[in-house]
Amino acid sequence: MELNDANLQTLTEFLRKTLDPDPAVRRPAEKFLESVEGNQNYPLLLLTMLEKSQDQVIRVCAAVTFKNYIKRNWRIVEDEPNKVSDADRTAIKANIVNLMLSSPEQIQKQLSDAISIIGREDFPQKWPDLLTEMVNRFRSGDFHIINGVLRTAHSLFKRYRHEFKSNELWTEIKLVLDTFALPLTELFKATIELCQTHATDVNALKVLFSSLTLISKLFYSLNFQDLPEFFEDNMETWMTNFHGLLTLDNKLLQTNDEEEAGLLELLKSQICDNAALYAQKYDEEFQPYLPRFVTAIWNLLVSTGQEVKYDLLVSNAIQFLASVCERPHYKHLFEDQNTLTSICEKVIVPNMEFRSADEEAFEDNSEEYIRRDLEGSDIDTRRRAACDLVRGLCKFFEGPVTAIFSGYVNSMLGEYAKSPGQNWKHKDAAIYLVTSLASKAQTQKHGITQANELVDLNEFFVNHILSDLKSPNVNEFPVLKADAIKYVMIFRSQLPKEQLLQAVPLLISHLQAESTVEHTYAAHALERLFTMRGPNNSTLITPAEMAPFTEQLLNNLFKALALPGSEENEYIMKAIMRSFSLLQDAIVPYIPTLIGQLTHKLLLVSKNPSKPHFNHYLFESLCLSVRITCKANPTTVSSFEEALFPVFTEILQNDVQELSSRTWSCAG
Repeated sequence: MELNDANLQTLTEFLRKTLDPDPAVRRPAEKFLESVEGNQNYPLLLLTMLEKSQDQVIRVCAAVTFKNYIKRNWRIVEDEPNKVSDADRTAIKANIVNLMLSSPEQIQKQLSDAISIIGREDFPQKWPDLLTEMVNRFRSGDFHIINGVLRTAHSLFKRYRHEFKSNELWTEIKLVLDTFALPLTELFKATIELCQTHATDVNALKVLFSSLTLISKLFYSLNFQDLPEFFEDNMETWMTNFHGLLTLDNKLLQTNDEEEAGLLELLKSQICDNAALYAQKYDEEFQPYLPRFVTAIWNLLVSTGQEVKYDLLVSNAIQFLASVCERPHYKHLFEDQNTLTSICEKVIVPNMEFRSADEEAFEDNSEEYIRRDLEGSDIDTRRRAACDLVRGLCKFFEGPVTAIFSGYVNSMLGEYAKSPGQNWKHKDAAIYLVTSLASKAQTQKHGITQANELVDLNEFFVNHILSDLKSPNVNEFPVLKADAIKYVMIFRSQLPKEQLLQAVPLLISHLQAESTVEHTYAAHALERLFTMRGPNNSTLITPAEMAPFTEQLLNNLFKALALPGSEENEYIMKAIMRSFSLLQDAIVPYIPTLIGQLTHKLLLVSKNPSKPHFNHYLFESLCLSVRITCKANPTTVSSFEEALFPVFTEILQNDVQELSSRTWSCAG
């Protein structure tokens, strides 16, 4: 493809068609672009379009297309053809930084991502001048350009946070530090001075604080692997200014939005992360600065509101305290009984409260709530941070902490008992506090594997959890019901078998709850219980013990799949799969009814297969039902063929790629 106006015009037309909502227009355009992307000059045509096109929509589309092209094709794979010509590679690297920095922010972000993808493969050996070219732009004084450089550098260097140590990595980081550390420090100081100069100019402050946040992120990445000599020598500059920014309160940067974190919160959150990094990894060097950071972060915690926009800041601030309290160096800071009481009262308990925003998420955004609570994506939540702080304090002060918090737990449960309808959130916080206090070690497979011996989990289960599980109205106090189910789930390895067996029929009842969170937790808890192993490595709960509940279990699981919001609930489908696996021959009488429901569900899913985990468990359930039934009665094979093959044929004829391979394996 030559770099000429005709090809630019052709490419523009096809890009425009890729934005068309009509698949008949969009898909052929996408196929055309796929067919020409192997041609020399294709990526350069996209970059030229970015520069020359008058249509902003086309420019953004070209930027996204270019980034995705780089993502798919830049890496050179051994024994495979080079997908980007050497001439194109050279031209892209010669022009992309300049083009990125002169583009509007929307396009700049796409090109910045593309640079970091190229950088991961080529920097520093095949792109030695990248860093120098970027650093030279710091002198421009134009913060649109400077922030473009900082954003790209952040994208490039953040992998240092999770790369394994190696000589190659050290060499690269040293090269980066030699070129980048001093200019970054000078820029940091200059930006802080500009913040003081423009203290009353809100627009200037917004740009400058964006820069400071990016600079702080870069500091974290460059210091993560080891403490560089340069930063050790310049610790006074960085830590004094970080402390100053942490205590800064500029009214102009405060926002009215209750949910979206503002620039001030984002910057302070990152500074808390930076301080925690130094407290954890470089405690000896950081010791002179630690007391003032502890004071600043403590003051920040006790003066920050409960609004959602402060969640990241508060959780990072608490995580700083958590990282400090479990280091032997800093043990003395927390020894005083009054300090521990104050931390509990002013930091831990307030941040374990179930807020109206949490209640809203529980009711209206259940998928996200479950993802955070069950799948461990709650890393930035207040509750998770408060829980980590409890665990950190228990490392050295388990006895006093347990005694203090037990008092709060009893007080909260007392408030709940006075007026359950009014004070149910007190019990929710009490359960969460007990869970935090008792949990020492946890795995996905076994739940809590090591517990605080000072907390009697069985007694708490009998006195405070069982009543919620036994409540005949499964829709009353759904949050407390979900808490009770989760308690069984996470302490399943600590509770005696008779209590787990007592819980099973109660969990089956909760599968009928209207609350998506509640019936999802019930399904997940049952699935986890069914995987537990007994002394002889057989399942802890046997098919014989499940016999009285088998019919209700299967009925309620399949009914739960019909509840609003759970039509493709992966936890329920996984529980169905696990139930089939546990019950084996006991499911055979129910299969004639259930196979119809499973095939109907597969037919619905095949129209829009958007949940891969759900689809996986659905196919596993189908395969199990065929295997178990045909083993017990080989003559049923033809009945299964009759039920399954029409759906399988439709999936294969319609080329439903997400399901085709599973369909073939199941049919085989």
